[in-house]
Amino acid sequence: MPSDPLWAPWRLSYITATKDSEADGCFLCRYRDSRDDRENFVVARGEHSFVVLNRFPYNNGHLLVAPLAHKAELSDLDDAELLTCMHQLRQMVDVLGNTVFPHGYNVGSNLGQVAGAGLPGHLHWHLVPRWSGDTNFMTTIGDVTVIPQSLAALYELLQQQLGTADGA
Repeated sequence: MPSDPLWAPWRLSYITATKDSEADGCFLCRYRDSRDDRENFVVARGEHSFVVLNRFPYNNGHLLVAPLAHKAELSDLDDAELLTCMHQLRQMVDVLGNTVFPHGYNVGSNLGQVAGAGLPGHLHWHLVPRWSGDTNFMTTIGDVTVIPQSLAALYELLQQQLGTADGA
């Protein structure tokens, strides 16, 4: 029996895009070097790290926390870089908790291409908010994730929360 289509037009750019290679450059480095944070969904910048909305999220609020330096391995990071990344990760847990109200989080990093790293040259952590019951019929039967909020709307919400958190 045919089903009704679930339109997800933002996925087409991921499916059809040429994947980053060392020759093409790194999307995290492009976002780091650009000052168009809204266009690139750069949520926050720190002394040695920055936070980006994942353009192809597993769940609403899926963030990437990355060092500013293009480094592939944990052992490549100095103490300041590692600590700044962890501080930003902790801050974003608080910010997401005050904006999208998840019940928990998945936090992880795919180290190396064989481990699932889509961008193995630039280390980053995934911060994925989770809610009780977020495994619903769409994910169970249809192998589809429904994301209820646009990236632009989430970006604005996070910016408001960060402005409040920073006292701006």
